[in-house]
Amino acid sequence: MTLRLSVIGTGYLGATHAACMSSLGFEVVGIDTDPAKIALLAQGKVPFFEPELEELLAQEIASGRLTFSTDISAVADCDVHFICVGTPQKAGSLAADLTYVDASLEAVAKVTKKGALVVGKSTVPVGTAARLRARLQEINPDADLAWNPEFLREGFAVDDTLRPNRLVVGVTSDKAENILKEVYASNLKDGTPWVRADLPTAELVKVAANSFLATKISFINAMAEVCEAAGGDVTVLAQAIGYDPRIGNRFLQAGIGFGGGCLPKDIRAFMARAKELGADQALEFLREIDSINLRARQRIIELVRKDLLEDLHGKKVAVLGAAFKPDSDDVRDSPALDIAAQIHAAGANVVIFDPKANENAAKRFPALTYANNVEECLKGADIVLHLTEWKQFRELDPAQLKGLVNNPIVIDGRNALHRESWKAAGWHFRALGRADI
Repeated sequence: MTLRLSVIGTGYLGATHAACMSSLGFEVVGIDTDPAKIALLAQGKVPFFEPELEELLAQEIASGRLTFSTDISAVADCDVHFICVGTPQKAGSLAADLTYVDASLEAVAKVTKKGALVVGKSTVPVGTAARLRARLQEINPDADLAWNPEFLREGFAVDDTLRPNRLVVGVTSDKAENILKEVYASNLKDGTPWVRADLPTAELVKVAANSFLATKISFINAMAEVCEAAGGDVTVLAQAIGYDPRIGNRFLQAGIGFGGGCLPKDIRAFMARAKELGADQALEFLREIDSINLRARQRIIELVRKDLLEDLHGKKVAVLGAAFKPDSDDVRDSPALDIAAQIHAAGANVVIFDPKANENAAKRFPALTYANNVEECLKGADIVLHLTEWKQFRELDPAQLKGLVNNPIVIDGRNALHRESWKAAGWHFRALGRADI
């Protein structure tokens, strides 16, 4: 008999997981406390932008395998329950807020059937799974809990779910592992690496991976600072060290740093948990990683001030990009939007264009101006900032754009534009970590 699955929480992670599991042939019930979100998903519409997801969601709704509800009792007959709720950073603290995880566990524990498996996918501080498992078995002794961290990249979430580069499961029994092997049978058939771990190790895998990626990004941004001081070119440096197979070339693109809903809050929560465990010295380096990341944003603002002779009042600053990365409408802790807001606060007239994130950015910073296209954004600009590396921005024709602006000055905050083409078209081109700054 095919397993019946539930997904508790239908945000970015949950909606993606629900649609993908349904596409593998499982009956899936998605649960959320937000009636508006559930109503939208039930119509086959996604309340955020993620390539391929809306089409997949609509397909699975039409198949009848995927349903959504606000009623937790709708999951009573499910065999496996995936907890996919958010763990935001606590206000006034580095620690993660586990309110939604705890509430989800309490709710599902009271309705789930005998022998069911609750599976955490949310990113949580180490030790959470063991605590939740103990609580689950207090309420429902016949249920068990496992941890199966997610490794989704925004912009590639569907592919990362259906074709993951590894599957990590934290379990306390062979039975729990076998249930998860049944869930992921198609992935195992395709040769996806399977890592069985204990509960704390499974929790640590996700935050360790994110901490490593954050370290690599901040490392190359630190090298960009040194290149500027020494007259070097960080893009050539990155290319050279990236050929070393021990290092690799991924995440070695210097720029304004990382953001989004995962890396910043995850490394901060990791530091907070390490301190609680008495291991804070082991992660002290992450404080500098966080500091380097935030400093990259300030360096862009310093360049803007330099090019506009310090006085930003009344100057039009055109900003290309608001999302924290391309192929996403996510503006959580977006370096691009943070920079734009700070420049606006200094007196500039900031106009932003993002192919997908304008609406979300306007909700967060309604005082900024939002353009409908690149041309409207750049018209009459005193300086142009390229802050999110959308493909359409990388493919812009600088010669055609020059006539739109007051001053042909561009700062490439992502080191993604073709410098020679922009300079040949008559633009004064700047980018972090490159010799002609």
